Amino acid sequence: MSNEKNANAGQNAMRGLAVEKLTLNIGVGGSGQPLENAKSLLKKITGRIPATTYARDRNPVFKLRKGDAIGAKVTLRRAPAVELLKRGLECIGRRLSSRSFDRRGNFAFGIREYIDFPGIKYDPQIGMMGFEIAVTMKRKGGERVLARRRGRVRPRRSYAVTKEESIEFVKNMFNVEVV
Repeated sequence: MSNEKNANAGQNAMRGLAVEKLTLNIGVGGSGQPLENAKSLLKKITGRIPATTYARDRNPVFKLRKGDAIGAKVTLRRAPAVELLKRGLECIGRRLSSRSFDRRGNFAFGIREYIDFPGIKYDPQIGMMGFEIAVTMKRKGGERVLARRRGRVRPRRSYAVTKEESIEFVKNMFNVEVV
């Protein structure tokens, strides 16, 4: 029985991976017109209203105080996230470094200039600006264990997504070369 269980472990649909969310980040280092340009760029790319990010700590070198507005971000989930990820991977030539992946299987990559992104044209009011795409991975099943009210527990270690699994998923799902 246990050998049969181990043989079917690779075929369990609930162990499959999926994209949980995709976050587009732009850090401008301060408030004012650059921050407004970053927000308008994110709205142009995603069609969603971006959130402002704030400094967590004081940093006198960069003249930042705790609570200063320093950037903007937009989070996408489900189908819009996968669609935007495909366009973003197209932009970088479908090549990722293995260093882009963390030990939990999440990965991130940068777009140097937004005009490289498919379907976006140069806007002289925004100027030249780049952004980061961060992708959070998850298993298809088992989210309820974390979300339910009663009997909430931490998932077992075997439930966690690994770097190697995430690399294989990205290679197969999005036809990406990982170097």
